[in-house]
Amino acid sequence: MVGVSGGIAAYKAAELVRLLISAEARVRVMMTRNAQQFITPLTLQTLSLNPVATETFSLTQESEIGHIRLADSADAIVIAPASADVIAKAAHGLADDLVSTVLLAARCPIAFAPAMNVHMYEHPAVVENLAKLRARGITIVEPAAGELACGYEGKGRLPEPAFIVEELIRMLSRQDLAAERILITAGPTQEAIDPVRFVSNRSTGKMGFAIAKAAWRRGATVRLVAGPSSLPTPYGVERIDAVSAADLLRATSLNFPWCSVLIMAAAVADFRPAKPATHKLKKNPKGMTLELAAIDDELPRLAAQKGDRLLVGFAAETEDLESNAVDKLRRKMLDFIVANDVSRSDAGFAADTNVVTIIDAEGRRETTPKLSKLEVGDVILNRLVSLRTQRSKPSDSKAHRLASASN
Repeated sequence: MVGVSGGIAAYKAAELVRLLISAEARVRVMMTRNAQQFITPLTLQTLSLNPVATETFSLTQESEIGHIRLADSADAIVIAPASADVIAKAAHGLADDLVSTVLLAARCPIAFAPAMNVHMYEHPAVVENLAKLRARGITIVEPAAGELACGYEGKGRLPEPAFIVEELIRMLSRQDLAAERILITAGPTQEAIDPVRFVSNRSTGKMGFAIAKAAWRRGATVRLVAGPSSLPTPYGVERIDAVSAADLLRATSLNFPWCSVLIMAAAVADFRPAKPATHKLKKNPKGMTLELAAIDDELPRLAAQKGDRLLVGFAAETEDLESNAVDKLRRKMLDFIVANDVSRSDAGFAADTNVVTIIDAEGRRETTPKLSKLEVGDVILNRLVSLRTQRSKPSDSKAHRLASASN
């Protein structure tokens, strides 16, 4: 359910509805009277493929929809834009129009996306009203800062509709990772040959970025250490950029004490030029010999300090997939490893799909069908949740002692 209140940002509700329909959501729209001054119900009806509710006491709308039926049928409600007026009504339990009445009757997750003048947004009354809504468990999608329609500069712009969609997806997703702080590495590294050339690999970071998005949606706090990649940062995720293997490993080591889970999805270089040139190397018809030096692996050192953290590695292979993955699993002291054949066109670097085999420290194996990388990310996270749950249970002997002590 999308609620639209009065404000210049109401026109963006059309894009929000379009994105929700594209995500295969069933969308109903309700509008305040002031909202209809900025965008017509017909526009939102056409985009949502459903009648738009505008009046509490319309005989036609009450008989066909009804404000209670609207509230009961919604899986989630988002008010976008949320004006200072509708925020105040919700905070104080007023119900003098359709939108405020539906909000008072709703028992589903609710989000507000405020949009207003910066001075209005910073007014103590608005600040207090938003705090009241947060205290009730309502999600507040923070407005963006920038140039406002009124001519002022500051915080008050409606968040991007795509960001609002992400917040809705998170609201409707199981929050089984809410207690986790997940550190993820993703993408390639670049090792300098000279100031303009480098040695790298074919990784794009798509798999690691997908895991980060899936983890945030499921409630985790996520930090993403990303090698050079043109991919946009997943919404809600903190990104730390790195270039070389040394940069990436340093950032991982610095953030390791913070995390409860480390997922090493990056394709970190194994070798680097031994003596990078300080100036651009000139073309030589005789060619060039490039001496490479090995890069120390940081993961075994971190694994020695893991405590109750969970460590997950990746093995990108072109042959002997499982045997190479098992060897890496043991050498790096991982809880489980995700192996994939990167020679496949539908599961390697740059592909939007993947096929992986998950192998844990006890030798259990699970191979996925071809899935989107976001779906693979959820499979990996499911294994994390299962492992965490398993470790939180007392061992059989301990459970027996506890049972005996209670008798």
